[in-house]
Amino acid sequence: MNQQPEWITVGALADGFASDNHILPAIDDLAGRTLTLYFDNGWQIEHRFDTQSLSWNAPGEPASAACPYRATSVRPGFYLVDFLKQEQGRTHSVSLVLDLQQQCFTAVIGQMPTQAECSVDLFSRALAGGELTSVKAQFLHGSIDAPVRAETPRHSPSDELIGLRNHYLYSSSEAYEHVYLNANFYSWQCLKGVEQGLADTDRCHYYKIAEQLYLFVWREKIIPTLGLVLIDLQAGRSDGKIFGYQGTDFSNAANFPVGALARVLNRTHHD
Repeated sequence: MNQQPEWITVGALADGFASDNHILPAIDDLAGRTLTLYFDNGWQIEHRFDTQSLSWNAPGEPASAACPYRATSVRPGFYLVDFLKQEQGRTHSVSLVLDLQQQCFTAVIGQMPTQAECSVDLFSRALAGGELTSVKAQFLHGSIDAPVRAETPRHSPSDELIGLRNHYLYSSSEAYEHVYLNANFYSWQCLKGVEQGLADTDRCHYYKIAEQLYLFVWREKIIPTLGLVLIDLQAGRSDGKIFGYQGTDFSNAANFPVGALARVLNRTHHD
């Protein structure tokens, strides 16, 4: 009889993904540049990039302290910028999808639950009519270096991944399968690696960035986890990150890059 697979923390998952991986190398293409992001909600935030750190500020406000960031590009003209920021004593994940072809962006701001929020059981969450996951993600959109206008392009929610069954090879030792079920949920299973045998169905979000290029975000409910990747079906690869807690004491955040060789296994069409 097979042993019951064990759930592990995000920190332990990072250890498993650390070697011989398919993550894209961090690039410094944005170093020396200043990009002003104009949000649909009225925010205007200037981002200044160095080779390894960035700072930001709203007009008339002092600049933030410099913080490290990772920038990658799965396709020319598109950048994923990822960093952590401290706000009101909590760590927030910030991921910017910069579309320099259309001069627009999508920002994903993630937040891990507190220990008290994690202690609420799934049955109670279901009875209360809330989401089963306590991981939060906010999606914001806008334009780059020019105020938002009615004709400003937007990255829109997409159903183009729904029905796909994809294989992701993160390294020689880590492989997963995703089944994109509907607009709100997908199923995953670990085929080999530190989570081998584990599987679940979790809350997710899809945005179309360009033809065959998608932003995919998932929020897990068992181990608090925010995953975010750009999936380029044209190039057959993905790149992004996983955010969560380092251990079980909720004191330290883990935020590590992931990247995979991607291929479509099949597509299911429902009448």
